[in-house]
Amino acid sequence: MLVASLIAGCEDSSKKRNGRTDTPTSGAISFASDESFSPIIQELVDQFEFKYPKAKLTPIYTNEIDGFNMIKDMKTCLFFTSRPLKDSEVAYMKTKKQIPSVFPIGYDGLAFIVNTQNNDTCISVKDIKRVLSGEAKDWSDIVPGSKRGVIDVVFDNKQSATLHYVVDSILDGKPINSPNITAAKTSKDVIDYVDTTPNAIGVIGSNWLNDKRDTTNTTFKKNIHVMSVTVNDVATPRNSWKPYQAYLLDGRYPFARTIYAICVDPQKALPWSFANYVTSPVGQMIVFKSGLLPYRGDITIRRVNVKKQ
Repeated sequence: MLVASLIAGCEDSSKKRNGRTDTPTSGAISFASDESFSPIIQELVDQFEFKYPKAKLTPIYTNEIDGFNMIKDMKTCLFFTSRPLKDSEVAYMKTKKQIPSVFPIGYDGLAFIVNTQNNDTCISVKDIKRVLSGEAKDWSDIVPGSKRGVIDVVFDNKQSATLHYVVDSILDGKPINSPNITAAKTSKDVIDYVDTTPNAIGVIGSNWLNDKRDTTNTTFKKNIHVMSVTVNDVATPRNSWKPYQAYLLDGRYPFARTIYAICVDPQKALPWSFANYVTSPVGQMIVFKSGLLPYRGDITIRRVNVKKQ
């Protein structure tokens, strides 16, 4: 029934009387999002529905591969993910007389998290590549003298935007060859796994990590440690950075990925309206307040000196 409703949701306007009845501010639709972006997408949905009470948006949190198949096959009109459509995908959609629109909406960081018992929280890009490629298998391979044992790497799932970013942007297209890889089902499962596994490194989108009680967006969840990353060969607390907004903006955090909204809505109704809302000043402020870096907006970084008494 879900697939049927999605297909009906994307029929063209000539079939509107037998399918969609949504307008830019009312009606009910479903859309897809990579699960790793679910916290920010849910926040945007909540705010949009608050502004437009007659609108009902139902996000379907899935993996990147299934999400792209849904948008290509017109089983959904809107998909949030971490890459734009490839030329071949655009050409395929044009054969169906559909022209997709791509909206960059913001940036998050690909974060590496460890158990709270693990205080070795600085790591270099070089060592991350060694871990993921299987060259470094034990904690002592990256932290001399460590007794923590094998490095247990955990991702959300095998088809997620997170894993594909690692392969494409960190390993330059080479496969992940770490001998100890765990595929959890969701991003929350990654956090839970790391919370109970002292030798684990979790790979997760930074939009899952902010402590919502902190309005400054400078506090991460208390049940895990977020690693600081450096492009230098040797990581130290002075040359390594966490995926805070400021460090995504100035490039000090090396693993920033763009979040895209891909929209195919011939009727320019509710999916189109929501995609544009996300890129509007209001939507971009919601992205900013969630702890991510908005795609649009004037952002000023101020240095503050704190005097200790």
